[in-house]
Amino acid sequence: MLILTSMIMVISARPFVSSAWSAFEQHHANMDTLVALGTLTAYLYSIYAMFINKPVFFESAAFVITFVLLGQVLEEKMRSNASGAMSKLLTLGAKSALVKRGAEFIELPIEQVVSGDLIQVRPGEKIPVDGQVVSGQSSIDESMVTGESIPVKKQVGDSVIGATINQTGSIVIKAQKVGSDTMLAQIIEIVQKAQNSHAPIQNLTDKVSDIFVPAVLIIALVTFLVWFVFLGKSVATALIYAVSVLVIACPCALGLATPTALMVGTGLGAKHGILIKNGEILEAANKLDTIVFDKTGTITAGKPQVTEVVGDRHVLQLAASLEQLSEHPLAPAVLAAAKAAQVKLLPVNHFRALEGQGISGQVDAQAVFVGTLKQDLGLVVAPALTEKVKVLQKEAKTVVLVAINHTAIGLIAIQDTPKKEAQKAIKELKQQGLKTIMLTGDNQAVAGAIANQVGIDQVIAGVLPIDKAAAIAKLQQTDRVAFVGDGINDAPALSQADVGIAMGSGTDVAIEAGGIVLIKNNLKDVGRALKLSQKTFNRIKLNLFWAFIYNVLGIPVAAGVFSGIGLVLSPELAGLAMAFSSLSVVSSSVLLGRSKI
Repeated sequence: MLILTSMIMVISARPFVSSAWSAFEQHHANMDTLVALGTLTAYLYSIYAMFINKPVFFESAAFVITFVLLGQVLEEKMRSNASGAMSKLLTLGAKSALVKRGAEFIELPIEQVVSGDLIQVRPGEKIPVDGQVVSGQSSIDESMVTGESIPVKKQVGDSVIGATINQTGSIVIKAQKVGSDTMLAQIIEIVQKAQNSHAPIQNLTDKVSDIFVPAVLIIALVTFLVWFVFLGKSVATALIYAVSVLVIACPCALGLATPTALMVGTGLGAKHGILIKNGEILEAANKLDTIVFDKTGTITAGKPQVTEVVGDRHVLQLAASLEQLSEHPLAPAVLAAAKAAQVKLLPVNHFRALEGQGISGQVDAQAVFVGTLKQDLGLVVAPALTEKVKVLQKEAKTVVLVAINHTAIGLIAIQDTPKKEAQKAIKELKQQGLKTIMLTGDNQAVAGAIANQVGIDQVIAGVLPIDKAAAIAKLQQTDRVAFVGDGINDAPALSQADVGIAMGSGTDVAIEAGGIVLIKNNLKDVGRALKLSQKTFNRIKLNLFWAFIYNVLGIPVAAGVFSGIGLVLSPELAGLAMAFSSLSVVSSSVLLGRSKI
């Protein structure tokens, strides 16, 4: 028994002893301190007892180490099953692709595909890489990435995601992102970082351990003294109770409570197209008071169309000529209307973008302005045009003024309708007790009309992009705020908010500013993300409660308080119970993965 136990202590117990000693050198005590002290005490006493012909407890030291390691093996297996689901997605990608070389499509290993290659994808095959459809049409099953079970119709110009499945038609795509740049690879990287991150509530666990472990050492010492000095039991009996206290009290389950739930929660979100970047964001999302939304592309579909042109054909011609140089979200709508009307665009000189106001330039030596109607711009606007602006704005239309040499010559009305799911999504958020606000650079009339359609509580309009972060900061003086935007134009506001929620688009998921990325660009996922954070955080608290209660209830039993009624725990049984305590916490976290959000 000495030889066999010594082998276990030298090989298997070494990591616990090393960890305990490192903690001791830093003037701390950790979870391994209790295991190391308990087993070393039983082992060293047994060596002493063997030479004086007293009962030995080699088996206690050996069994404790064995059961602790058994628990860790089972924990690691369950954790690997939980975290491995995302990693396995990498293996689901296509291994080869039909790539155009010369006049033919030939099969090449996926590693040889580069950006710009033309790839043919036949029915039933996997999309090899992220790209854009250049010919053909089909339905694509994107459920493995977005969680959306309904196939998505794709035609020329639409984006496709690598590793998704082509169902009905034959298409040719142009490769845009390959290897580690693909959407799937980015998702896996984000989830893996989140699963290894640290949630603030875990600081509580660390603080509890700093106090709990020394307290247990004192309790074990008191247990030994009570049984040996006051109750007159033998050293061996008193030692068994003290070692049982050390082993049963090891708070390994406390250490597992947070990271396992965090790992499963973030993995569950990824399966539904919700990427939570770290534990801090997940915890913050559970404490929100207010949700602030950007308008264009977030509440609305982000595909505005020209609905009315007030003035002659020259109004649309001048507006489109300037808008061709603009990056404003409304520019494509004006250009599309000009193309449909077969309007010829004119050359523009001295183009300028006036932030929050519009754009200007010279056309045929005349100063042209295209933008919003504001009093401080010094424009001459006929009363009839001013009244027409008010009428159009009441219809939730954005009005673009066109002026030559500071005199308005006409108007263009543009409308961007709310997303079909917006009203229901806002209603669900309000049912969760959250206040909803729209923050937009648009005017009050248009923003107010959109807000009324979807049920937004409050509108903050006329805010320049550079001022959105300041508006969020002002709200944060009284509330904990989340901001929902497109992740590009709204980056400062996303970073300023307690929780930044970026709406994904196409294959663009590498949005640095947002703490949460919604891949499907669906407003209902805002509420689902918050529900997921609540469920994960509640599971963390449940895990911590059961882990702590287990230790509190187990210590008196191990100390022999109930020995009078025959309820006692030997060190090896204490080790087994401690191992299964940790296992139960991991099981609780794994069950979170079956939750519906």
